[in-house]
Amino acid sequence: MTWTITPEPFDSPVAAALWRAYYTEVSDRWYLLHEGRRTEPGELEREVAANSGAELAPPGGQLLVARYDGEPAGSAGVRLLDATTGELTRVFLYEGMRGKGGAALLVAAAEDAARALGARHLVLDTRSDLVEARALYAHLGYLETEPHNDSEYAEHWFRKNLERPGDLERRGNPQDLN
Repeated sequence: MTWTITPEPFDSPVAAALWRAYYTEVSDRWYLLHEGRRTEPGELEREVAANSGAELAPPGGQLLVARYDGEPAGSAGVRLLDATTGELTRVFLYEGMRGKGGAALLVAAAEDAARALGARHLVLDTRSDLVEARALYAHLGYLETEPHNDSEYAEHWFRKNLERPGDLERRGNPQDLN
């Protein structure tokens, strides 16, 4: 069995199914923890419709889909917040696909996509109850930082430098101009 990760239009049926599965899981986890219930169907439909993922379309973003043995298994998105800062979002694998190495491959592909968009670093936010996500990001070199947004559900913020050795030389060192 092999993983492949490719760009996907944010509005494709595959992307829509992954977004719905992602939102259902994170929303249900929050409501079960805080209110002892799952997400109400009406709220689920409103949120899915309100958050299409259009910000993950080129030229300022990219949605990636991971496939395991050809079948959609997960997704990740990146979008530019400014000329050098990208945001990693919607990192998700179907439950049955977890533990097979796909998450690290998906995040690495998202980092490459962010670099291609011009990002020099990535930021992200997550919640305390998403312990698997926090562990993954720490394992992949993301450092916990101060908040970079005011999202009501964000409780942890991370950042990772995407520059590789030689990037400064390829861009040209401004100090060389003096």
